[in-house]
Amino acid sequence: MTARGFAQNIRLYLVSGVIVASFGVVAHRLIELHVVEREHFLAQIQDTRHRVVAESGRRGDIFDTRGDLLATSKTEITLAVDPWALPDKVEAQRFPARKLRFAQEQRERRAELAGLLGLPVPELEALFTPAWKDVDVSDDKNDEVVDGRTRVRFVKLREGVSEELFAKIEGLRVVGLTHERKFRRVYPHDELAAHVIGFVNKEDVPSGGVEAFADQYLKGLSGWREIERDGKRVELAQFRQREVPSSDGWGVVLSIDTAIQHIVEREVAAIVTKFNPQKVSVIVSDAHSGFLLALANYPSFNLNKFGETPLDKQRNIAVADLIEPGSTFKIVATSGALNEGLITPATTFDCTLDSILYLGKPRRFMRDDHHYDHPLTLAEVIAKSSNIGTAQVGMLLGERRLYDYARAFGFGERSGYPLGREEPGLLADPVKWSGVDITRIPAGYSIAATPMQVHYAMGAIANGGQLLRPQVIRQVVDARGEVVYSFRPAVRRTVIAPATADAMSKMLQRVVSVDGTARVAAISGFEVAGKTGTAQKLINGRYSERNHVGSFVGFFPASRPRLVITIIVDDGKPASGGVGYGATVAAPSFKVIAEQLIQYLDIKPVAPLVPVSLLAANRERGAP
Repeated sequence: MTARGFAQNIRLYLVSGVIVASFGVVAHRLIELHVVEREHFLAQIQDTRHRVVAESGRRGDIFDTRGDLLATSKTEITLAVDPWALPDKVEAQRFPARKLRFAQEQRERRAELAGLLGLPVPELEALFTPAWKDVDVSDDKNDEVVDGRTRVRFVKLREGVSEELFAKIEGLRVVGLTHERKFRRVYPHDELAAHVIGFVNKEDVPSGGVEAFADQYLKGLSGWREIERDGKRVELAQFRQREVPSSDGWGVVLSIDTAIQHIVEREVAAIVTKFNPQKVSVIVSDAHSGFLLALANYPSFNLNKFGETPLDKQRNIAVADLIEPGSTFKIVATSGALNEGLITPATTFDCTLDSILYLGKPRRFMRDDHHYDHPLTLAEVIAKSSNIGTAQVGMLLGERRLYDYARAFGFGERSGYPLGREEPGLLADPVKWSGVDITRIPAGYSIAATPMQVHYAMGAIANGGQLLRPQVIRQVVDARGEVVYSFRPAVRRTVIAPATADAMSKMLQRVVSVDGTARVAAISGFEVAGKTGTAQKLINGRYSERNHVGSFVGFFPASRPRLVITIIVDDGKPASGGVGYGATVAAPSFKVIAEQLIQYLDIKPVAPLVPVSLLAANRERGAP
């Protein structure tokens, strides 16, 4: 009897001990989970259940001055499938009959979806079939890992779905179908104004042009929402904690006119076909505001295919490449001497000289293309583009004042063009000039400038003596088209007096006449003022006799200017085999562009002009 009682007590103690030990293990595990490793497991739960879902804002559009679309963001939707969503949804139905009916409805909807996407039904059904994939258990944060495998919860179905098609698809309410909306930058005019507009690359980073400069206005602000999902990865809307809606970017209205840009680019193509140059730049601006109406370069590229374009073609050579401006620079010394009262248009110069004494030393002139048997007036020096005469004008002005006027006209410094990298040009301080620079610089040699600097230097004469800052953006508008900000003309400085600008304008009109170097740029019934330029290119340290930069810069109507137009042709090759003079490769294109703009902009002559033939006859009789 005693032995049996003793055995029962032992069993009781053993059972009690097992129970106490079990509770101890549970308590130890609870302490381990909720105290020792609490942060580790909490982070895993948070990562699995909580997500921050980003929603991209749409990038703003770019318009030309008349509202034509130059750049826009096209919506692209990617469809995907969660193959396990349907089985989970079917199992959620409480009654067998309802499960069958729900599954049948979904099959019919998927059949309609296959028709909308142009896919065979079996192929689409295969994508909705639940599947598993192998995972690294140690790295997996998914709570559905079974035997080293987890459910496949995402299968890409179709990219680039339009909003119209997506609206139809969304109306089918197919279980398991998800989507992601993104925006792709599109340029409706392909190459048009490529160097002005710039582009957005595949990483959504703007590159060059307006896209980069105005990114602060154009880029949309991304929104986001913080969500919580259950064990089946379904969002629990009631636990959505914070949500910030996305915001679309603003639009930008340019001063560029698509019609003018088309005219200019068509003429650039004609120059390339006719003269096979290395590079071409054409710039058109409003004479009084400085806003650019067109800017075109050769070579150029297609904005929609920027990835296929070498980087050198993406460079805006109008502001990034340097040239010796040649005779177009002669306006600087001439304007400076007139402005200082040192000369008048009637002042004469001996252009038969080979050299002259300057500051006690003989200075040898650059040769002229033509020889003259009589002294030339200043007006004739400009009209006939005499290097010898212009050098003497520069000497009257002096090295320091010549340098100061060159800087005042914008040479040797950046123009303020806002879009992309701009070269400041090369203009040495007079203390670094060589003995012959005073005979070279007035004629546009021994310096370097961008086409943009050459253009706005002439613009200072056209607008009455003020150097303007080149601008491209006119307005910033919000998503409703309301103006947020307007850009106004910007004057950098006053260069010369209005009277000097007027005198220069009259002399530059003689360049575009029967006795000037640019008679081919004359437009019947209109006053045209301008200057040709032909500069030998420096190749391997020597000036080439075969390679030249030909240019023409002009404005019209001369007495009341509307437009300034610059054409620069680098290494143009005339079919005759001759030199690519500015009068040959550039001046004719000025006329072609100007005549089309006269019609497009309805530009009227300021006053009836005396026929050129009558002017020539009067000069032969000695009439003024």
